[in-house]
Amino acid sequence: MITAVLAAVSVGVGALRDNPLRTILSTLGVIVGVGALVSVLSLGDAMESFVRGELARTTDVQAVTVQVRSRILVDGEWVPVRDVPIFTPTHLEQLQRELPMVRGAAMFLNGSARVAWLRSGKQRQVGITATTPGIDAFGKTALAVGRPFTVAEATHNAPVILLSYRLAAELAAGRPAESLLDEWVRVRGLPRQVIGIFAAFTGEFGYSARVPYSAAGAVFGPNFSRNAPQLMLQARTVEDLPGMQHGIEDWLASRYRNWDDKVEIKAMEQQLEQVTQGFGVMKLFLGTLAGISLLVGGIGIMNIMLANVTERTREIGIRKALGARAHDINVQFLTEAVTIACFGCALGVALGATITAGAVMGIRAWSKVENLHFVISPSTLLVAVGSSAVIGLVFGTYPARRASRLSPIDAIRHE
Repeated sequence: MITAVLAAVSVGVGALRDNPLRTILSTLGVIVGVGALVSVLSLGDAMESFVRGELARTTDVQAVTVQVRSRILVDGEWVPVRDVPIFTPTHLEQLQRELPMVRGAAMFLNGSARVAWLRSGKQRQVGITATTPGIDAFGKTALAVGRPFTVAEATHNAPVILLSYRLAAELAAGRPAESLLDEWVRVRGLPRQVIGIFAAFTGEFGYSARVPYSAAGAVFGPNFSRNAPQLMLQARTVEDLPGMQHGIEDWLASRYRNWDDKVEIKAMEQQLEQVTQGFGVMKLFLGTLAGISLLVGGIGIMNIMLANVTERTREIGIRKALGARAHDINVQFLTEAVTIACFGCALGVALGATITAGAVMGIRAWSKVENLHFVISPSTLLVAVGSSAVIGLVFGTYPARRASRLSPIDAIRHE
């Protein structure tokens, strides 16, 4: 049985090798179809990668916030919550170690203080965030000048501060906002060096600043409580977010009784569902468009194979007269169809990847978007290879069955 199948396969491959022009014509439709499929899907991969990067960089869709509840609603009245957990940077480190899907994590406290620059005599009441260095992973606002504070500066409570652009411009009093870089301002009367100024953005209002988490006591004053910090964790991908949220819940449940009455976990679930659905619809739409091209290539295979059957009718008759069974003829022609499809798939993948790489380079040059890169996912390659094999089998079946059913006598007499 196996020997007969291998012999049929050998005959089929030999027939393709002996007729290179016919093989090339048969393969051309598959090359174009697979090339279109791979180029469209890989362009989709590149756009998806770009969108995911922008979502992670500019939004909180992949983030979960953990916050202690100060009060809860009981029978229509707000009641203070007792014995709440007190989170520390050590807890944040534990979460990062225990949850491999976490890409970034930060702990922060919000408060306010008066910030003044003695050289201009200006001062403003400012909303200040005391945070760990990990907040940079959630950076929605880039720095115009300067740098973020380092881990060492955060650990040793270095007297550093980052200012919003609007605050720096107000304190500068007519000078450029960037002129405050490396200058010393006073926060609650204590000096702090400006090591960075955030870039201005449309809709900026109010005044804000950022200091190391260890500086909260000095910046916010002795009456400020450290009992209500917020933890923010960012998942590596959109798909990792539900698993990360469940991991946080398990971590809390293992340490605190009735934690859900004392801790609130916030995630942008509705926005996440919309983003995930959008990715799926985009890939389905692009795949459908490319599948039409591949279908055309499959029809081309069937037409060429039917022409092959007609052209090689006498050959088929001779093989049957020499003892070949209908099954052997069927395997031979199916082998030819699948081989054509697979060979076309290899060339089509190369063609599609080349088209995509060129398109991505052109889009980057035209739009000046540096975060757009050529991407071709394993799923795209799998779809291309699988669909090519299916196309070869489906569109090669009818010609193969037609060839296998020919009568030996009628086939030998065929001119």
